[in-house]
Amino acid sequence: MTDHAAGTNLVAPSGAVPGTPRQQNGLPPLPRSVGRWARRAAFFGPAFVVSMAYVDPGNFATNTAAGAAYGYQLLWVIVVANVVAMFVQYLSAKLGMATGRSLPELCRDTCGRPLTLLLWVQAEIVAIATDLAELIGGAVALSLLFGVPLIPGVLITAAVSVLLLVLAPRGRHHFEMVLAGMLLVVLSGFLYQAIGAGPSREAAAGLLPGFAGTESVLLASGIVGATVMPHVIYLHSALTRSTASDPARQGKALRHTRREIVVALSFAGLANMTMLVVAAAVFHRDGHTGTDTLHEAHSALGSLLGPTAAITFAVALLVAGLASSSVGTYAGQIIMEGFLRRRIPLIVRRAATMLPAVGILLVGVEPTRALILSQAALSFGIPFALVPLIIFTSRRKLMGALVNRPRTTITAVAAVALICGLNVFLLAEPLFG
Repeated sequence: MTDHAAGTNLVAPSGAVPGTPRQQNGLPPLPRSVGRWARRAAFFGPAFVVSMAYVDPGNFATNTAAGAAYGYQLLWVIVVANVVAMFVQYLSAKLGMATGRSLPELCRDTCGRPLTLLLWVQAEIVAIATDLAELIGGAVALSLLFGVPLIPGVLITAAVSVLLLVLAPRGRHHFEMVLAGMLLVVLSGFLYQAIGAGPSREAAAGLLPGFAGTESVLLASGIVGATVMPHVIYLHSALTRSTASDPARQGKALRHTRREIVVALSFAGLANMTMLVVAAAVFHRDGHTGTDTLHEAHSALGSLLGPTAAITFAVALLVAGLASSSVGTYAGQIIMEGFLRRRIPLIVRRAATMLPAVGILLVGVEPTRALILSQAALSFGIPFALVPLIIFTSRRKLMGALVNRPRTTITAVAAVALICGLNVFLLAEPLFG
């Protein structure tokens, strides 16, 4: 065991408690009889929490639209975006591990008051935009499954997300375990649909980079924007905070963290790839290339693959909306606590972030359109999170033995440039053609 497990304290205050990881979390030591794999399983928590942000309803919308319109051609974009997400989350986790502080806390301690307030405001906007997609996605799923109207569906999704956070008392792994199970439910649902759609050799061709005109580039930008989620960059650095200062122990913890990130985000990436594969195999192949809303996707799956496929789609959407919404709410708590040293009751935060979703639905915006617009809004927050992350992880005085190597920093800068360039294109192309 290493101090990395201290990061599983989901509602921990800024400081950490000395001792072994489980002692820090108020748990007794693991007995030796549990075995090597059970001991390793204790490390698999934080990355599975943040991984749910990578399969939220916004990903459903972009991946389904991409597969329906362009078949397998944009499959490579999901692969590249997922690799970039692994790299970014690795940097975020390493920051918390090396410094014992979250990214918002470091911004607060380093930046002046005006800049700190600016960073906090944009981070809260990002959290609200994320929550918008998750609440609407959950409401759409409840509508598809049970006929619940959208506004009550938003209220139900918000309430259940709060109940999920109740599973995360200080020092417990229940929250991580539940979210890991929910991720597997989403993945299983799409794997079932993929089996029903039938394998296709054409899918392999989708791993070769290429576009099919400006519209495909726009959709690819949306996929990337929906993958590199700023709010979980802040969150992951908080989940891995540790007091360990010994380089050997830090190195061991970092290796465990790296494995955890690869495993958790591989599951999330596979879920996203399967979403696109199903849309390509079912909608694009049969001429339903205009299937670009969640309601249309659900209906088409039911008519082409049968009612069970439609139900699994709606269930996966519901699970993704509930889980990612709880993650977004917790990220909002970390953001406020880190930037301002302030906390508000969970119910108050939940109510505040729910209002934009209710308002958008009340004015009649199509739900899937609202999901896609929320992903575009997220692009504004990406550089505000990634640039400070790169700066901090490149400072030896701050990071010690875990400081970025030059090639790591160069890779990070290239990733930021790529992401920001794609998102600038995403926002500018509709305005300037």
